[in-house]
Amino acid sequence: MFSLRMATKPAATTSRLLSAMSLSARFKSTAASQGLKDRLRELIPQKRAEFKEVKEKYGKESLGEVTVDMALGGMRGIKGLVWDTSLLDANEGIRFRGYTIPELREKLPTVTPGGEPTPEALFWLLVTGELPTAEQVKSVSQELAARASVPQFVNDIIDSCPSTLHPMSQLALAVNALQHDSNFAKAYHEGISKNDYWDPVYEDTMDLLAKLPLIAARIYRNVFKDGKLPAIDNSADYSQNFATLLGFGENTKFVELLRLYLVIHSDHEGGNVSAHTTHLVGSALSDPYHSFAAGLNGLAGPLHGLANQEVLNWILSMTKELGTTTPTEEQIREYCDSTLKSGRVIPGYGHAVLRKTDPRYMAQREFALKHLPEDPLFKTVSNLYKIVPEILSKQGKIKNPWPNVDAHSGVLLRHYGLVEQNYYTVLFGVSRAFGVLGQLIWDRVLCLPIERPKSLTTESIKKMFENKSKL
Repeated sequence: MFSLRMATKPAATTSRLLSAMSLSARFKSTAASQGLKDRLRELIPQKRAEFKEVKEKYGKESLGEVTVDMALGGMRGIKGLVWDTSLLDANEGIRFRGYTIPELREKLPTVTPGGEPTPEALFWLLVTGELPTAEQVKSVSQELAARASVPQFVNDIIDSCPSTLHPMSQLALAVNALQHDSNFAKAYHEGISKNDYWDPVYEDTMDLLAKLPLIAARIYRNVFKDGKLPAIDNSADYSQNFATLLGFGENTKFVELLRLYLVIHSDHEGGNVSAHTTHLVGSALSDPYHSFAAGLNGLAGPLHGLANQEVLNWILSMTKELGTTTPTEEQIREYCDSTLKSGRVIPGYGHAVLRKTDPRYMAQREFALKHLPEDPLFKTVSNLYKIVPEILSKQGKIKNPWPNVDAHSGVLLRHYGLVEQNYYTVLFGVSRAFGVLGQLIWDRVLCLPIERPKSLTTESIKKMFENKSKL
């Protein structure tokens, strides 16, 4: 039987929270699948105390100098955010709660022996800081599957969109529409205590994560297929269900790829556009739907999530122009030189922070070497990996000539039949939800304030240093 048990708290607060959450939503959580929320509840006092201690002991310490170049260069390198779920090191790459991607692939539970970890397993780690057991991961999968239903009016909104509207625009539109049922918005309106904000934010997060495959797949089916969706399988994991909704569920290798894709694209510390935007909008106490929809609009930019689409377009343009699906290294070198001489960049190479090959690229490369080593496009990607860093290094204009995550993902998706490049960023968006919403829960646990950095005019900067030079 489903449980309605809640941890002890003031009766008024309990009443408000229960009224903010529909009865059906409460019945969707079994005793077993309460594990993640119960564990989070246990961790909160400890983490709040730790946060308070850091603030009291180190609040007056400097995190580093801010230069005019940083301010003019998009705040590049400025240390000004708290983001506990992941940390990006320039030389080491991304760590999720302290674990590297190779460590995650080794330590997180998998659905199939020797397979890829699931985003549910990563989400447990991001939210608690602890590696989950297989049972705990299964409970999260079951809870997400049980919450996976979309209001008919949201389906109607998606169905009314013209096929020419970019899939990312449709996704952000649908997420905004789902806000109609926000637990946090209702609880806030009814006067919930600040210390309890995290609870309805958690509920919204779980609801939103559960619904994303349904709305994302509906967009895919409407724009590129027949518009019909199969049903959710309550016994399947998140990626299996998502793959089935997209129409690729019977391809076990694609399902494994999707698991890997959703894990490695989920989080990349807090300074990237989609993460920072979600955090920024959430700091105004906007609910997870409004916050994540804003992050999706940032992700849709060519310099962020749209880059994977641009990489594949560039590779396909090269093969088309050269008249071969297997260009030689010399042909690739000449095409790269031509691209640079025309004033364009080679997409998929370089990164704002990293100074080595992106570990997310390497994870995808290992997958390809294992599952599709003879794929012609993969061979081209491998040749680019040998050629492009050398070309860019000789130019001396780029600090990181190595490939990033976007240099590989499109080729893998295309191999398994997902050839619609305009849709790739939607997959990125579904993945990124696990990271940014996991952190958003902690933003509310720690009662982080509204974000409001100080801005300057170029004239005020000039006067600031002109006055100093006169002293």
